[in-house]
Amino acid sequence: MRKFVVAAVAGLAFATMAVVSATADTTTTPTTTAPSSSTWPAIHVTPTVTPNKAGTKAKPQAVHLKVNVGWQTLGAANQPIVTHFNVLFPKGALYNGTKYPKCSASVLSNEGPAGCPKASIMGGGTGVAYADTTLTRPKITVVNGGANTVYFYTVLNNPARVQEPIAGHLTKMSGKWAYALNVTVPANLRIVAGVPIELTSLSVSAGNSAGWLSTTGCAGGKWPFQLTTQYLNSNSGATGSSTYSASVACKAS
Repeated sequence: MRKFVVAAVAGLAFATMAVVSATADTTTTPTTTAPSSSTWPAIHVTPTVTPNKAGTKAKPQAVHLKVNVGWQTLGAANQPIVTHFNVLFPKGALYNGTKYPKCSASVLSNEGPAGCPKASIMGGGTGVAYADTTLTRPKITVVNGGANTVYFYTVLNNPARVQEPIAGHLTKMSGKWAYALNVTVPANLRIVAGVPIELTSLSVSAGNSAGWLSTTGCAGGKWPFQLTTQYLNSNSGATGSSTYSASVACKAS
């Protein structure tokens, strides 16, 4: 049975949250490098932001974000493994990782979030997944990694205990987009104890009152965003992707 990997979704969740939105009209476009008979799962994301009124460059607005993510279920024979994803953040989003305490991958690997500065913990969440036919509920902690890194410390207890920080790498962009977030799923988390993992839903919250995540503007009353997830069908070796695009309403200061 080919299933989703838990660690990937954690990174996906954070990236989508940073888009900041309360509601969205969405378009999901599957693409493929396999024969036309291959099908790839669509993604659905429902983010919310508090407050939903944008700040300005002179006075950024700190936000708390919550995101719910769901994946289309294609069945045991067709469900692919997530290998990579890319999220484009809209102009008007601001990440302030350099201004707050950070934690390293080595500390997280050896001690977990308990070994990190308390102020570096920026959020958390839970998910529901299937490991074969058994439900498993991953726990995720969002941790500040500094100028261009966010860690998603994931703990999974079934089918075996796995606890590992997954790095999301942020790159500044220009024009329509403020940032791109890229995550590669480690091979040891695509299949756990010989069992592929299928994540069906995820809910994650992040942000602080000081402005780790902020907004600086709202051009045209909307924030556009785009998310692309890449897949591998480990039965056939086929690869493909699904892209989620949306524009969400925002209010200027």
